[in-house]
Amino acid sequence: MAKAKKSIFFCQNCGHEESKWLGQCPMCKEWNTFVEEKASPVKAGAPSVKLRKEVKAVVLSSVTADEDERVRTGIAELDRVLGGGIVEGSLVLVGGDPGIGKSTLLLQVCQKLSDREKKILYISGEESLKQIKMRANRVGNFSDSLYLLCETNLDMIRGVIEEQKPDMVVIDSIQTMYDETVSSAPGSVSQVRESTNVFMQLAKGLGITIFIVGHVTKEGTVAGPRVLEHMVDTVLYFEGDRHASYRILRGVKNRFGSTNEIGVFEMCESGLSEVENPSEFMLNGRPACASGSVVACAIEGTRPMLLEIQALVCKSNFGMPRRTAAGLDYNRVNLLMAVLEKRLGLPLSGYDAYVNIAGGIRMNEPATDLGIVVSIVSSYKNKPVSEDTIVFGEVGLSGEVRAVTMPEQRVAEAKKLGFQTCIIPEVSVKAVGKIDGIEIVGVRTVNQAMNLL
Repeated sequence: MAKAKKSIFFCQNCGHEESKWLGQCPMCKEWNTFVEEKASPVKAGAPSVKLRKEVKAVVLSSVTADEDERVRTGIAELDRVLGGGIVEGSLVLVGGDPGIGKSTLLLQVCQKLSDREKKILYISGEESLKQIKMRANRVGNFSDSLYLLCETNLDMIRGVIEEQKPDMVVIDSIQTMYDETVSSAPGSVSQVRESTNVFMQLAKGLGITIFIVGHVTKEGTVAGPRVLEHMVDTVLYFEGDRHASYRILRGVKNRFGSTNEIGVFEMCESGLSEVENPSEFMLNGRPACASGSVVACAIEGTRPMLLEIQALVCKSNFGMPRRTAAGLDYNRVNLLMAVLEKRLGLPLSGYDAYVNIAGGIRMNEPATDLGIVVSIVSSYKNKPVSEDTIVFGEVGLSGEVRAVTMPEQRVAEAKKLGFQTCIIPEVSVKAVGKIDGIEIVGVRTVNQAMNLL
């Protein structure tokens, strides 16, 4: 009798292999992540990627790595997240929810680079040529240096890339690509890992920049094993509500730059447009003379962003009060409410509390602590905070207001948007110094801040 094909079990989270199914992965400790796939040995005579003619070691001092070698995409927000531009021969993974704008952004990058006579190859496994043309018509006009290919066979795609030798390749998406030497279905762990490995060899061997689009699961991670994120050079995530107009591009991993930078875009009829001043965009529609509304300042990378923190505190009708936090850490809000009850004597244990960052953005920086505290107290006492006042600072368990990073940049951003008073930690007043046009007030404790407001 012919022997049945042997099965191998892969962890969808980290890519770990086992000969049998396990409830918990021994590597990443996640539960119920193993999937069964048929083991398929590589066929004899299977094509291999032969890109390097010779291999030799070089001295480190002989290698040049100038920042001028980066290629500007023409989209400033994307260049900021990438660390200044595209690095030649890099492999970039772009993930996000369906319909968030991944393909639109990459098509706009193709437009900008093709206008500069860069040879671009756009490979789609999900859309036909007519569908791509319809989407391209909404974005704008394209030059003749952009080439389209609708194919999912990895060997054919590799042959086209080696023949065309473009400057940049876009793969939309990695879950649709398949290798004939792997027996599992497209989108499986084996197919995704093998496809990414082939594109990585092509990028490094030919010096081609390759952008890979990855689908996202319900948990918010790229579909397929986490080893996919380890293989690429840069991982970018698109965040934001599909029903909201703004999008945030965040760098999760970047071998050539910082992972703290974000890019802010707005979805329009003609595609994604850059938001050069996110603070002004987030504060649009701010209510006048409303209690529980406070403007705070957070830092993302090197960019200060002003946010409106809203709180609604009302008497609870049940024995256990309800607490809700949207855009903020739920446990952090509970901790700060406990500080207010202990240090200021506010009986918040009998009140429901709903805290939200207007605009749907999510922020977990400690500098927003003082803004959360002030908004809760303002709503509890039903006393509005002055519209031209901004607050920021970290709050400790003893009720003290601690220092935050880059206070001078935060104050400068507040002055640019017309705020008159800035309440900051007293230990940061010396670092900020005196700035004309805005009053800087330092506080040591939460109680002192409440007396000022």
